Amino acid sequence: MVSRLQLCQKLYDFMYWYLPIIARFPKSQHHLIGKNICDLCFNLLDLIIQANQSFGQERQQLQKRVSQKFDSLRLSTRLSKDLRLISIKQYVQATDKINEMGRMLQAWKSK
Repeated sequence: MVSRLQLCQKLYDFMYWYLPIIARFPKSQHHLIGKNICDLCFNLLDLIIQANQSFGQERQQLQKRVSQKFDSLRLSTRLSKDLRLISIKQYVQATDKINEMGRMLQAWKSK
């Protein structure tokens, strides 16, 4: 059984790992893609906390929004790789972490 707090911790760990990488983006991309990724991460954190404190239909709606934000984060990370802002190795690590959090979310939603 996956604890909802574990998802919060995984996201925090992901942000702790990813945000310093984003800080090294070139200035022109830092304010575009970098800011978008940072905003997605912080929005995800807020949504997960809100969903933890909600029940029933409201929780389901928040979990759906979390899932949508994870999809956006995946695409933004892919764009970062395609623009060569992150290495292939960093991309693989990031997608592995995002996919793991996605699986944790699915386990949480099925409870």
